[in-house]
Amino acid sequence: MYSKPKWSREGADWPHRAFSQFIVIEGMKWHVQTLGTGPALLLLHGTGAASHSWHKIMPLLAQHYTVIVPDLPGHGFTDTPKGSDLSLPGMAALIGALIQKLGINPFAIIGHSAGAAIAAELILSDIVKAERFIALNGAFKPFDGLAAHIFPVIAKLIALNPVTIFALATGGGDVGRIAKLMEGTGSKLDARTLELYARLFGSPGHVAGVMGMMARWELSKLVPRLPKLTIPTTFIVATGDLMVVPKVSADVAHLVPNSKLIELAGLGHLAHEEAPDIVAQAIETALA
Repeated sequence: MYSKPKWSREGADWPHRAFSQFIVIEGMKWHVQTLGTGPALLLLHGTGAASHSWHKIMPLLAQHYTVIVPDLPGHGFTDTPKGSDLSLPGMAALIGALIQKLGINPFAIIGHSAGAAIAAELILSDIVKAERFIALNGAFKPFDGLAAHIFPVIAKLIALNPVTIFALATGGGDVGRIAKLMEGTGSKLDARTLELYARLFGSPGHVAGVMGMMARWELSKLVPRLPKLTIPTTFIVATGDLMVVPKVSADVAHLVPNSKLIELAGLGHLAHEEAPDIVAQAIETALA
């Protein structure tokens, strides 16, 4: 078992630490943050991130809503489950159990990148009966061609190789390397945010969880079901996203009958981290 980030060390000054709680469900420990009052919003971060991804936008949404932000399985301070539970359906089932344990029924689910795919699975599988769905730079398009077969294999090999995991974690803890990596998202992040990512990627447990998720990620069964989304759905897309081509959201929006598209000019894949006020306003518009 790879060591996860420690709450007493990496989490010592974690954003919104006072609003964190740890919940154990069938032996698996979750890290969840809850902030605000009003209708519940479930916020799901993307691959490689944790609750800190939403930390700037949480107080803005918490003015009118109860904001619930878990670390996804294998990410941040949440335990890593067995391999099959890191798949898209597996993660959705685990999050469903968490929501049931918390005793809430989210009014809306807001998912960023891969978190949007998990949110869609939650709704389509009738695990969570939300009234609104918002996808922020949603990663709905599978890899094309040969990459569709090769990438999961590479990720799986890395996830099973302790030497590679520790090597990745050692390099990942360098803020300079994280800054270079984040340039590929099209977003400009501040030093504090970059340092938080470096903490996570300096942990073998976080890296192993991320790679395990990527090794089991399969969208081909989700995309054909998207037209069955019937609740009001909003696709928020940043035109400067370098990780998920903006056209992906536009194409998916055409598949979903009760949907609309909101474009944010000049922002990248991590739009909510670089311009939380703009993204919060777009979310408020969608929820209204």
